Amino acid sequence: MIEISEKQQQLLKIFLQFGEMSSSAVHASVTEAGPRTSLITIKRALSEMVATGLLAVIGSGRATRYKIATVGRVFANVDVRQYCAVEPDRRYGLEHFNFQLLPELPVDIFSKQEVDMLQHATRAYEERTTDLSAAMQKKELERLVIELSWKSSKIEGNTYTLLDTEKLLTENTPAVGHDKQEAAMILNHKAAFTWIYSHATDFRTLTRAHLEKVHALLVADLDIDLGIRRKPVGVVGSRYQPLDNAHQVTEAVDQLTAAVNRMTSPYAKAFVALLGISYIQPFGDGNKRTARLMANAVLLAHGRAPLSYRSVDEVAYREATLALYELNTIVPLRRIFVEQYTFAASHYGVKAALQKLK
Repeated sequence: MIEISEKQQQLLKIFLQFGEMSSSAVHASVTEAGPRTSLITIKRALSEMVATGLLAVIGSGRATRYKIATVGRVFANVDVRQYCAVEPDRRYGLEHFNFQLLPELPVDIFSKQEVDMLQHATRAYEERTTDLSAAMQKKELERLVIELSWKSSKIEGNTYTLLDTEKLLTENTPAVGHDKQEAAMILNHKAAFTWIYSHATDFRTLTRAHLEKVHALLVADLDIDLGIRRKPVGVVGSRYQPLDNAHQVTEAVDQLTAAVNRMTSPYAKAFVALLGISYIQPFGDGNKRTARLMANAVLLAHGRAPLSYRSVDEVAYREATLALYELNTIVPLRRIFVEQYTFAASHYGVKAALQKLK
């Protein structure tokens, strides 16, 4: 991954906020924020960022302007809590789908430190899951499914508690005083994970058919249309408008499958599936649920630990997703992915295709 200095991050944030700028305009913004920096230093920094692909040049001579490139957006380190604290209509993010984002996602999507953390977690996971008895494997699998079904549903506003979820999934007893659709959402998570787990090797390559199958399992009995959506959808709390016609949505999904399949590590493949499905919003509803389950499918297909998201902060997750939509930065969501993978690898003993979930 490109090494980005603190000064370069400061410049990226300026471009995110103001769009295309001349070197003089950038210099004025930097000077206003302080400390004072010479125009020559700013021009040198801009040239270096163009050379590394963080910025793009528009025009020439005195008409030269700069804009943030896809790679610059992807790796911009933004304070998402501060950004999302501003009302949606007053934020400076993008309002429309960025067609360059998925095709131009870099292969080296994790920092060296993050790669080391992921690989260390996997080694520990492999040690923990070696020689587990069949009974222990089944118990670990059931625990993961309960906690994943609970937390993934909670992120979407489901009010079942963890204990409610456990009783529903182990005894088929719905919680009193809850809408039937809440129980259906949780049961659908189990059904989707069961299918993924039983077909783990199929997900070494991602396809649109895989995506539609997992989505169909997740939204069963929830009065949600199946297949690629043909109508516009909105995002609560954001001016971002996903693509609004089936042809473009289908093209974007094809771009996503190509992006996932060109990634060289299982972690990158899973993470790109997570962020890409969330960004495209290919279905009428259930997109982020599908994204989380598809990321797990890819991890299991490559012998890695699946995520339960049990320890994730729902507000932080929503903010990271909003930052992806509006700024195209992956940094906040990537941080959550690494944290959740590290957590899962040290807390569960689930390996793909050891046995089917009953």
